[in-house]
Amino acid sequence: MLIPFFGLSLVASSYSASIIAQVSAPPAKLTYSRTFKGSNPEYLLITVDSKGSGTFEGRKLDETQSPRPFQLSPPTTERIFALAGQLHNFQSIDLDSHKKVANLGQKILTYQQGEDVNRVTFNYTENRMARELVDLFEAVGTVEEHIATLEFEMKYDPLALPQELLQIQIEFNNKALAEPQILLPTLEKIAHGPRFLHLAQERAQQLIDRIPPSI
Repeated sequence: MLIPFFGLSLVASSYSASIIAQVSAPPAKLTYSRTFKGSNPEYLLITVDSKGSGTFEGRKLDETQSPRPFQLSPPTTERIFALAGQLHNFQSIDLDSHKKVANLGQKILTYQQGEDVNRVTFNYTENRMARELVDLFEAVGTVEEHIATLEFEMKYDPLALPQELLQIQIEFNNKALAEPQILLPTLEKIAHGPRFLHLAQERAQQLIDRIPPSI
């Protein structure tokens, strides 16, 4: 069957409009926050978009905001958004167990795509996918907290670096860190910093040798 020229033009125009809409559409964004007074940190906020670009914020409740940028690898980004998708991007879902459990901090998961925003709040959940998603965000947060500690000690307390690096080694061995490659730029500064203890340089280099680079 022949399609008239004007029909082909209409199809081409529709296809082009579809491509333009996909390109111009803002990336989806996921946000995880945990608020728990007395914990460390008391307030945790992690945001990541579908391209892996994100920000981290960990602080006391009365401290000023100071988000730090980071970049997740494609596999971790895809896993985070896949888990959110299996949870229907938090649309009309109840994740709280509604059981009498200790206060573990208020957790909020938010999915945003353009003007569409879905949000769910809970203290404790028994949903396996939600727990994996929270664990992933928390593991990324742990890496960022280590970076903040290392940078503080590099500037104000370099003698404490070996102990912090030992803790990172232990957590790396236990697979408790997500995206450990985010640590690499900071570890490089320590490994090649002449003013740091040899033990700190050695432990930093050991981690560099074991952590795979970004994919």
